[in-house]
Amino acid sequence: MIADHLTDIDRFDAELWKLADDLRANSGLASNEYFMPIMGLLFLRQATNRYYAALAEIEAEKAAGRMLRPPTEDDFKTRRAMMLPDAARYDAILERRTTGTLGEALSKAMEEIENHHLPLKGQLPKDYQRFEDDLLDSMMRKFDSDALRKAGGDVFGRIYEYFLAEFSKQGAHDNGEFFTPPSIVQTIVNVIEPDHGIVFDPACGSGGMFVQSSHFIEQHGKDTMKQVTFYGHEKNETTARLAQINLAVHGLQGTIQAGNDAITYYRDPHDLVGRCDFVMANPPFNVDEVDADKVKADKRRLPFGLPGVNKTKKISNANYLWLSYFYSYLNENGRAGVVMSSQASSAGRDEAEVRRKLVETGAVDVMIDVRGNFFYTRSVPCQLWFFDRAKERDPQRADHVLMLDARNIFRKVTRAICDFSPEQQRNIAAIVWLYRGQGDRFLGLLADYLRRAVADAQAATAALAAFEEGLGRLIDRMEPFANARRTDNPLAATWEELTSQQATLSADIEAFVAEATAQAAAAPGAAVPGNAHLHAVRTGLHPLADRCRDLTKSIDLAAKLTGQIIDTAVKTMEARASDLWNGGEIVKARKALESLRADAVEALRRPRYLVRQADWLHDRFPDAAYRDVAGLVKRVGRPDIAAHDWSLTPGRYVGTAPAAVDEDFDFEETLRSIHVDLRSLNEEAVQLAGKIARNFEELGV
Repeated sequence: MIADHLTDIDRFDAELWKLADDLRANSGLASNEYFMPIMGLLFLRQATNRYYAALAEIEAEKAAGRMLRPPTEDDFKTRRAMMLPDAARYDAILERRTTGTLGEALSKAMEEIENHHLPLKGQLPKDYQRFEDDLLDSMMRKFDSDALRKAGGDVFGRIYEYFLAEFSKQGAHDNGEFFTPPSIVQTIVNVIEPDHGIVFDPACGSGGMFVQSSHFIEQHGKDTMKQVTFYGHEKNETTARLAQINLAVHGLQGTIQAGNDAITYYRDPHDLVGRCDFVMANPPFNVDEVDADKVKADKRRLPFGLPGVNKTKKISNANYLWLSYFYSYLNENGRAGVVMSSQASSAGRDEAEVRRKLVETGAVDVMIDVRGNFFYTRSVPCQLWFFDRAKERDPQRADHVLMLDARNIFRKVTRAICDFSPEQQRNIAAIVWLYRGQGDRFLGLLADYLRRAVADAQAATAALAAFEEGLGRLIDRMEPFANARRTDNPLAATWEELTSQQATLSADIEAFVAEATAQAAAAPGAAVPGNAHLHAVRTGLHPLADRCRDLTKSIDLAAKLTGQIIDTAVKTMEARASDLWNGGEIVKARKALESLRADAVEALRRPRYLVRQADWLHDRFPDAAYRDVAGLVKRVGRPDIAAHDWSLTPGRYVGTAPAAVDEDFDFEETLRSIHVDLRSLNEEAVQLAGKIARNFEELGV
């Protein structure tokens, strides 16, 4: 599973986020003061969930006679849970089975958890006495919904990541730099595939690299804590606390060094040089205050020497310190994936010299350009650098670097924020697979898209049937009034169009169901077929995708016509005064139809979207083998890199796509982006209107 923290539960998350806003509004605290208590409550809710889930498993084993002794803390740990004393359980605190005020009980619970789970010692918030009990009680009860009580690890982890993202947007801590957007992290994970050994993040922030690594490992049916060991550095102790809590929410553990001893420029507290299987990081960009005298003797971590030093004996730009560190921490087969300023790949002078030495090792594997607006608190573009030390010894690969320009690959989340969709993440990974000669994985992804497209098309039939039924109900309720007037009926033309559209829609749905059923027979099975067969299946799905598009238009038209009839009847024909117009039932049916319309449109979007993803990949790589694609990707040799002053900027090499008509232009996605912009502008308008009103009130106007 590719994690997509912005879909599926986004409405659920947004409702929870309103609770955080309530706390801000009613506590008088700034976001940087209340975000740790909020994260602590989320953690406590999840720790309690895990406890009861593990307890149920243990009780089942006892009932089956497989456990004859009282459970121990190890029994809970093996189930990725903590053995919580009663005073540290969310329900016990909320039901006042504990002593003292609610604030005191929460702080005491955090102490109890730290005492029983040493990796969290000193990490959890314990200052809940600052809040009024009524406020805490309200907050805890809203976090005690049935859905949250049952939320499992992955769902709860995504809620936690959502809160981290929202706090990051507010710059709640360290200007939001503690959080790397999940789609960036997931892309790094997909390329380096951290599935064993030591995984190290020397600028770990809130621990997102570790969490996404765990998602990747568990996707392959393995236990993260049996496969990898996590190590991290984080200079800010509050951020390190966030990281430890984040790991605990996901049932993970890691060794994270915090404070002055974890400033990677000057310290290697874990002694990891040459030992890491994987290094992942999003370090601070373009730092210019590193003391050159303190680092110049560190030959183990700076095998390529220092980048430029200025007159004050400071490193002019620390980007290449980081890149040298990342390389030095890897063992002979290690891989690294890091986020870096887009300036670094073509920086000149002493930095260019370090870059030359890096390229000449043969370890630089992949470079990916990412457009701006991926980060919540800064709009600048960035690049993803990937090292592979095993590549140094591979004569077929050592002298080449894959340059991938992904600046035109994105989806718009808000007017100011973009990311990679899960499918875009997988498409980028698929290009890297082809570069590595893993055509079978490429074909597997294509087959997966096509299987899912057919399955989603079949699943859409239920949503279509529901819309058709809802449309029929609304038409039945309007019909007595619509047909009552025989002459000069302002509804006549629209009513005739609607009933005609209803018949057309029924025929279209019937044709769609037949097409989906026919395509199900041709869909790829569990065994991945060859490339030629996948070509045939993909092109065979184009009529189905077209039907999805046409049906969407037909559904939207039917919904629009019903709205026009209702508005005309109410506004110009005094429908409310007629015994033939049951206004309450019609309003109810109209609202229901709008919900059914949205469900049907979304159900039709999914299969068409997946076919487009398969088209995107297969049109560019028709033989399921790597090839250079103008404007997207190029395999560049070392002489070419040397001729460009050792630049590693993908845009310099991939060129531009042909100026022909873009057959991949996604009109629906463009409309969605426009809608995102409009929604954002409307939200800002409401906020500004409220602020203006408050200002007038304060002025006494």
